[in-house]
Amino acid sequence: MEAPLFDPAKLAPGEAARRRHRMLTILLLLAGPAVLVMADLHWRTGFDFWNVLHLVIFVPLFLLVALGAAQAMVGFAVRRRGGDRCRISGSLPPDDGEPIAVPTAVVMPICNEDVVRVMEGVRATYESLQRAGRLTQCHFFILSDSTNPNCWIAEEAAWLALCRELGANGRIFYRRRRVGINKKAGNLADFCRRWGKLYRYMVVLDADSLMTGAAILRLVRLMERNRRVGIIQGVPLLTNGETILARIQQFASRLYGPVSAAGLNYWQLGEANYWGHNAIIRLAPFMRHCSLPELPGDGPFGGRILSHDYVEAALMRRAGWAVWLATELEGNYEECPATIVDLAKRDRRWLQGNLQHARLVIAKGFHGVNRVHFILGILSYLASPLWLAFLVVSVVIAARRGDDSARLPDAGFAVYLHWSYAGEALALFGYTLLLLFLAKVLAVADLRGRPDDVASYGGWRKLLEGVGLETLVFTLLAPVLMLFHSWFILLTLIGQKVSWGTQNRGAGGAWLEPVRAHAFQTLIGLVAAVIVYRIDPLLAAWMSPLLAGLILAIPLSLLTGSVGPGLALRRHGIFLTPEETRPLPELREFAVAIDHRRAAPAPAPDLAANYGLLQAVVDPYVNAVHVSLLRDKGESPPETELRLGGLRATLLHQGPAALSARERMALLMDADSMHVLHQELWATPGARLAAWWRLALEHYARLAPAPVTPFAA
Repeated sequence: MEAPLFDPAKLAPGEAARRRHRMLTILLLLAGPAVLVMADLHWRTGFDFWNVLHLVIFVPLFLLVALGAAQAMVGFAVRRRGGDRCRISGSLPPDDGEPIAVPTAVVMPICNEDVVRVMEGVRATYESLQRAGRLTQCHFFILSDSTNPNCWIAEEAAWLALCRELGANGRIFYRRRRVGINKKAGNLADFCRRWGKLYRYMVVLDADSLMTGAAILRLVRLMERNRRVGIIQGVPLLTNGETILARIQQFASRLYGPVSAAGLNYWQLGEANYWGHNAIIRLAPFMRHCSLPELPGDGPFGGRILSHDYVEAALMRRAGWAVWLATELEGNYEECPATIVDLAKRDRRWLQGNLQHARLVIAKGFHGVNRVHFILGILSYLASPLWLAFLVVSVVIAARRGDDSARLPDAGFAVYLHWSYAGEALALFGYTLLLLFLAKVLAVADLRGRPDDVASYGGWRKLLEGVGLETLVFTLLAPVLMLFHSWFILLTLIGQKVSWGTQNRGAGGAWLEPVRAHAFQTLIGLVAAVIVYRIDPLLAAWMSPLLAGLILAIPLSLLTGSVGPGLALRRHGIFLTPEETRPLPELREFAVAIDHRRAAPAPAPDLAANYGLLQAVVDPYVNAVHVSLLRDKGESPPETELRLGGLRATLLHQGPAALSARERMALLMDADSMHVLHQELWATPGARLAAWWRLALEHYARLAPAPVTPFAA
């Protein structure tokens, strides 16, 4: 007999409260003994300022550790009994195969991204949805905020080429904003103002996202089935990693993620979070209720909200619409940072936005669970300076205890358990390690009885080798990320603005960037090792994994950010994932297309810096596309036309280097100038053109009659 379908609208009264009380009880049962033992250790040596501070810092840090363990325990239990009955995917009846005539927009906001990756991701998703042939009113929107001319022009040319190849004119649209106000949130808000009323749902993808047609259809069906749900967030799987770090991230996410996600859904239910991408949104309530406020004041906690997704989920829930996590959505993918430096850059972007949420924790009208989301998001980054402070205070306590060697430990409750002071400390250390690694153990245990799933990771031996190596690498990386986050928080608090640079999700970068990024961390590690060893050699031995991570930060960063060793590990079956051993057709086709596109010849080095400008001026096809997409400026003042005319003459006769980046962008944004430049370039004798343009024309002639291949800057 089949289990009845789950109806979120008929969730039993008090079910959510009971689940959250259970989670809180488990959390306190796990954290309470550790806090009690730590307090007793300080009691036995006598409380003073440093001991009290040490205990105060320990409590929130251990609560975070216990929360991860509690979530894994609940998720493991739920999965072992066949899955959670209260999950959004359980509300969907079998597919009847009927067409779904629901206006749906698939939107991808981008900013200076790898154009080849973006377009091939759109192609794979579009073709998969086309093969499914069920969602008859679905349109794709590429929403660009790119400021790099190479990216901008390549996006336009690649978009039109993609539409022509797929026969998708009128189904795939491209729009670039002239001014990128409020970053990604503003980009999506602009889409909603212009086109939102035409669609019932919006599927939001990131530049590195890929979603199958079956996944999009399932999300739409879930929304149609549950009319009081405002957002359904999918749990994307990480794919296409080549460096060691990227492969470790996708392996860990794939192996540990299902248990963790089941635990999340257990207590979140209809108050889940929105992660900003790989999700579906009901547009009418989103436009009505989720307009982001501007926070009062300046500095790191005021102004425009940077991390918009948590806030939009809270606003949607405040308006009475549920937000659910789709833990079992297949065909839902994204990529991850390839190097430690890129991982830190991404965290820098997220950090200030999460700290801003401190202003919203006490805002009126938000659901209690959304306030918990805000607090956990803040603590995810505050944990680093807290951990750093905990280590520093630990060293201070050890130094002071060494100066007062005559003082004997006082009796605590542990004497009744026949624990020595050292034995009690060792027990606390072991218990902490148990909770830290419990999620890994339970995730591996969750595979028991599923030989096919184990085989997709390369078998038990390769899987366990991967777990061990992943644990070692992230143990060494943890202090490096701790110092990065602590430094970023300091910069944020003193008012330094966040840089929203493009994330590198591909191969690792040059060696100089890691050296610069980690040099100071290495120095800190060396100095700390000397100081701690002189205070207490035994303490130095206990802290050796942390100190080793800092001292080895540069070679570790270079090694984990390298493609060659990462691919070698894949050949040896280490860090394999089901997406690699049994990939869906969309992933196979995407990988082949990416390799083919990137095999195209790159432009000459002398032309690469201004290749977008070259394409827009030289190539009649690209020029026509670019001009047609520019906004009609109307009649300009004579002074403006005179200035643009001078810039055009300088560009043609002296080359792009004679103009500033701002002047080149001014020409690219002026339709009349681009039209005139194209005509004048081809009408002007070569002897009167700058040498750069003569080289550009030779390059174009070698490629003719084939169109210029878009260059991914």
